[in-house]
Amino acid sequence: MKIAVGSDHRGFETKQQIKAIIAELGHECTDFGTNDSNPVDYPDPAYLAAMAVSKKQVDRAILVCATGIGMSIAANKVDGIRAALCYDELSTQISRDHNDANILCLSGDQVGEVLLRKMVEVWLNTEFSGGRHERRVRKIKAIEEGKDPREVQKRIAYSE
Repeated sequence: MKIAVGSDHRGFETKQQIKAIIAELGHECTDFGTNDSNPVDYPDPAYLAAMAVSKKQVDRAILVCATGIGMSIAANKVDGIRAALCYDELSTQISRDHNDANILCLSGDQVGEVLLRKMVEVWLNTEFSGGRHERRVRKIKAIEEGKDPREVQKRIAYSE
């Protein structure tokens, strides 16, 4: 799999750890910056990585800033992006299994090295389960297109 990574200055060290994990797991990594600990605005690398996912130049992306919040907000402004801010293994797994998240956003300040490794492994190894979740992802896409999500598959009973 091709994985984009990006960070601001506060997430730089964590991004370096993520790049090593991605390589150890046998995936290809494309780094959209930053390249050091000098201050940089998080929307810049978030935009570059999210655009690479949106244009299908990479399969997924992992973004890091101090809290992960800014990266998540910025990335989710790009068409076709479902960026999930995760702080533990369960939320990371569900972001893929239920939401088909194509970008994982992490906190460089709040996620330790052991948890970071587990979260990256889980996120890269978890597939989207589809089923009832497929309809929900289509509703997210409808919102992105300026449509009312309630109109997506309106005829199907909500038994799931």
